[in-house]
Amino acid sequence: MPYLVKPGRRPAPATGPIAPDPSLPRACVIGAGSSGLAAAKALHQARVPFDCFERGSVVGGNWVYDNPNGLSACYETLEINTSGPRMAFSDFPMPADYPAYARHDQVAAYFNAYVDHFGFRDRITFDTTVTDVSRGPGQTWLVTTSGPDGEHVREYDAVLVANGHHWDARWPHPAYPGSFDGEQIHAHDYRSSAQLAGRDVVVVGSGNSALDIAVEAGKVARSANLSQRRGQWVLRKHLLGRPTDQVVLPGWLPWWATAARLRLGALLSGNVAKLGLPQPHHKPGQSHPVQSEGIRDALSSGRVAPRPAIERLDGDHVVFADGSRVPADLIVWATGYRVTFPFLDPALVAAKDNDLPLWKRTVHPDLPGLYFVGLLQPVGAVMPLAQAQGEWIAQILRGRYVSPPVAEVRRQMRADHKRNRRQFYQSARHTMEVDFDHYLWDLRRELRRGFDRARAAR
Repeated sequence: MPYLVKPGRRPAPATGPIAPDPSLPRACVIGAGSSGLAAAKALHQARVPFDCFERGSVVGGNWVYDNPNGLSACYETLEINTSGPRMAFSDFPMPADYPAYARHDQVAAYFNAYVDHFGFRDRITFDTTVTDVSRGPGQTWLVTTSGPDGEHVREYDAVLVANGHHWDARWPHPAYPGSFDGEQIHAHDYRSSAQLAGRDVVVVGSGNSALDIAVEAGKVARSANLSQRRGQWVLRKHLLGRPTDQVVLPGWLPWWATAARLRLGALLSGNVAKLGLPQPHHKPGQSHPVQSEGIRDALSSGRVAPRPAIERLDGDHVVFADGSRVPADLIVWATGYRVTFPFLDPALVAAKDNDLPLWKRTVHPDLPGLYFVGLLQPVGAVMPLAQAQGEWIAQILRGRYVSPPVAEVRRQMRADHKRNRRQFYQSARHTMEVDFDHYLWDLRRELRRGFDRARAAR
């Protein structure tokens, strides 16, 4: 299990194919984005028989510009918000010539190289959509797929859900009063500054995408406004000449240590409320980090005007809570995403307001054999955590790991959920938050305990 992701030389390619062990449970991986690939590679190396189904024709998920699966929110200027060494899989560093914060096309190339390096591309079935996952006989699962060769139903012992949580756009609900004569898009449908050029643009939101789009609007739009209901602490990507996230803490430290690091980063970065955005009502570390190198210059130069929350829409204008109004012919709603599983019966699994409590953000105690990979929002990157989840699941399926009693699983799940609700302000954005280093440390500790339980049970 990875504990700390460090840059290094890539391992040599596998010397030969790895044959699955037919005596092991059979698994299904849904999705070939970053989390699905991490899970598939872990199963592959553990010789667990599996199928991976990808709706599109390429790997890489959200990092593929105009992904044929139709679900990617990737845009022209997108780059990672976690530095490469902290985002990369522990056993496959990003190329040494990549910048600290790689572009989306570099990240997509990295995922393709990862698949080919470990040799499991033939285990991925492309252009195939999983349409239904339901309970089968005994403890099995029935997976229905639709693809070029029609519809199929297959039986599996385990299903790993890795369909992502940045694809189902969440629009304002209820809708703002009034009517709007111009165009409205969600940030999920934004691709390039060409959509903003020469227009009167209002960007709504306070996350990374909102700031990126507002900065681009400030370069090419006739007017650019950034509307925020709640203020955020905006960190710089570089401080003191190095990537901000390169200060790594021991995983056993409690959350207050990570929060203190984020507060120092916010202090050194400077408060964007001084440039007109809302003053945050929470401390740094009580929300998911937001990073931007360009928003300060865009605001201080006047290219982007800070605005409070929207009060109503008025034809070809937008009216804000302070009574000000601006002409607008394009609103970009950077208002986040819903956590949904279109192939699962909501009566079986449903995330209420994006909240789906899971043990270690992976296991649903009521649904043995159903696992979730990458369904977390770390203070850091998802990829190493998805790798850790995939490796954990592989050990479960191989029988080398035994879980604690269900009552203990539920107790830990409730305690973790309660702690997270206490650490972050309540919003749909913070239902899956975890501390990157502490999560890896905690999962590694649990893996050791599960190995001990398995040995004791023999």
